[in-house]
Amino acid sequence: MAARFVGAGWSSRSSSWYGYEVETSWCQMEIEPVDGPDVLLNGVVDPTRLDELGRLLSYFGLRYELELSDENNTPVREIRG
Repeated sequence: MAARFVGAGWSSRSSSWYGYEVETSWCQMEIEPVDGPDVLLNGVVDPTRLDELGRLLSYFGLRYELELSDENNTPVREIRG
């Protein structure tokens, strides 16, 4: 999965045995494998570019649920694709 982000111009580095950090100027995420085919993405994104992240995941052919939370960890927006 990290290679897909690198192909889209993001930077990537290994962060654990199986995890990777991917980053661009407006987003930094940790990619962690979980049971089955799913992958957990956790990180920080510019709120004005959440839809752009969703479009990128769709371009990769992935189904996703993205949740944006405020500084109190209260969900403020969710998108699915």
